[in-house]
Amino acid sequence: MAPVPTIKLNDGNEIPLLSYGFGTANFMGKDEDMVKAAILALNNGFYHIDCAECYRNESGVGAGIKAAGVERSKLYVTTKIVGTINQDVAAALDASLSKLGLDYVDQYLIHVPFSAGSPEGLQKLWAQMEAVQAAGKVKSIGVSNFEVEDLEIILKTAKVVPAINQIEFHPYQQQRDVVDFCRKKGIAVSAYSPLSAITQARPGPADEAYAELAKKYGVSDADIALRYCIDQDIVAITTSKSEERLLGYMINTLSFKLEPQEIEKLSNLGAQKRHQGMGIPYMSKTFGNYKTGQVAS
Repeated sequence: MAPVPTIKLNDGNEIPLLSYGFGTANFMGKDEDMVKAAILALNNGFYHIDCAECYRNESGVGAGIKAAGVERSKLYVTTKIVGTINQDVAAALDASLSKLGLDYVDQYLIHVPFSAGSPEGLQKLWAQMEAVQAAGKVKSIGVSNFEVEDLEIILKTAKVVPAINQIEFHPYQQQRDVVDFCRKKGIAVSAYSPLSAITQARPGPADEAYAELAKKYGVSDADIALRYCIDQDIVAITTSKSEERLLGYMINTLSFKLEPQEIEKLSNLGAQKRHQGMGIPYMSKTFGNYKTGQVAS
């Protein structure tokens, strides 16, 4: 089994390019189920774990991490604070650390930019993020679901540039303006829902290309979808409760690389369709969105 490749962040820390996510299918999961999922992921080489306070399953994930018995130095744990109006970042982080059973997390993200009430509120949140990093409880700090204007807002007052921006990314949601801006500023990108083009968004214009590439490399469409991210140095966050599938990702996804022209073909075909998941609409409805005027329900 090949090691999971990594990229170096702007703060000097390295992040694995393949991650097991505890959102989507694991959202609000029962503790016993999250324990099993965490053990399954870790036992199959997914040492990069992605979770969040709003997934409401950190306790189960933490219990699973403990039960799996993997050395802390091998783990890369990401979690997120929602980022609501006047939210206390230090308190939220301490709560997450307690649930996860950890002394620190490798990466801490603001989950959404639009629930902070205002641009000034977002800047204050980022200042608090810088403080918890300085306190040593977080190795890297970053953001999630930030558009270019959101990044520009925090960069106006930031002492620390975000290490990463986690966004929905696949051929039907490429967000090239965001990706290009991040690269210009030295901000890495991670992708949630990287399999959407071959799952939720089917049928679509890239279907045939996925099938052709899967046949060429002797892998699954999902392996192609993950490599589409990895071969652009974008962290791919996926999930599954199937050991066979997870092991397949570790063996097959890491056994080949897409050619630049193959990535370009998927991108060009993907540009013919747009598909956005339910993440941002859910977060806007639940926690409010000052950019659209939506009030938290």
